[in-house]
Amino acid sequence: MELPRNAFKHAIHGGRQQIGLWSSLASHVTVEILAGAGFEWLLLDTEHSANELPMVLCQLQACMEHDVQPIVRPPLNDTVAIKRLLDAGVQSFLIPMVETAEEAAAAVAATRYPPDGVRGFAAASRASRFGRVKDYYRHAHEEICVLVQIESRRGMDNLEAICAVPGVDGVFIGPGDLSAAIGHLGDQNNEAIVTLIEGLIGRISAAGNRAGILTGDETLARRYIAAGCIFTAVGSDTGLLARGAEALARRFHT
Repeated sequence: MELPRNAFKHAIHGGRQQIGLWSSLASHVTVEILAGAGFEWLLLDTEHSANELPMVLCQLQACMEHDVQPIVRPPLNDTVAIKRLLDAGVQSFLIPMVETAEEAAAAVAATRYPPDGVRGFAAASRASRFGRVKDYYRHAHEEICVLVQIESRRGMDNLEAICAVPGVDGVFIGPGDLSAAIGHLGDQNNEAIVTLIEGLIGRISAAGNRAGILTGDETLARRYIAAGCIFTAVGSDTGLLARGAEALARRFHT
């Protein structure tokens, strides 16, 4: 059995736009529905959702018959949390609140076996298809994708150094926390924030890395893509459900 290929990782390194959707409902049923919708990637969130490891495992299984890459955001940049997700078969990670090159390097190290990192050894985890992938331990890093999330002033200050860390495959701009950090809490569509984000995308590209973002505003998504964003989440399952349900209710109450 061969190591599963991470099409998302290869696509962003090849400069091919990857359109994604955020998934926070913590349900393998909704993930299975979304996985067949035509997106290149789904973000399975465990930082800001009621999602735990056994549930994530079911969501990974729900993606298997579809050409979509599940990306998991752990609750924090923690070696043990990342190790458990790796053993469950996660190949792509979005690591939250990375502020320095050292923190980015720690995230990468958590996904690599010694001597290149600190990942713990498990003989027959789901990641190696229960020991059926030959030479898994030698080649696993080739298909593991590490995305780090910049969402603070300190992260912005250290952006180029973070981009230069070996093994960082992409840098995701967190517009919510970033807007709060500079005095625009809850106003991430403010033109000052949008212009700042466009500048950050340019800095990431100029540093030789790949930029990502989430926005449910189609106009902004297209602006960020035009600015050079290469992996772009254009909505969320909670947003689609809430706004769609509200719109349906309104049509029958007017």
